[in-house]
Amino acid sequence: MFIIGEIFRSLALFVSLVFNIIYFVLIIRIILSWVGIDRSNELVNIIYRVTDPILLPFKRLPLQFGMMDLSPIIAFLVLSVLRSFLVNVLYQIAYRFG
Repeated sequence: MFIIGEIFRSLALFVSLVFNIIYFVLIIRIILSWVGIDRSNELVNIIYRVTDPILLPFKRLPLQFGMMDLSPIIAFLVLSVLRSFLVNVLYQIAYRFG
């Protein structure tokens, strides 16, 4: 049972790493939106394709005040809660298996 616990512990670390990568890519997207870089660039296009599914549900909400869009902040908060929940559940499962 110790091995199963270690697998879940490793899975929790992996999930945490994936969320950190998502946070980093979202920050890059926010900075790119401020700079106004051309979206025809392949790297920029990849960043937008990765982050669009995360941000689009929040962009539908009335979270824009003038030129300021608060949807990325709400997305960060929701992702943070989701990350905390998933990682804690995986650690609890790992703890129960030893």
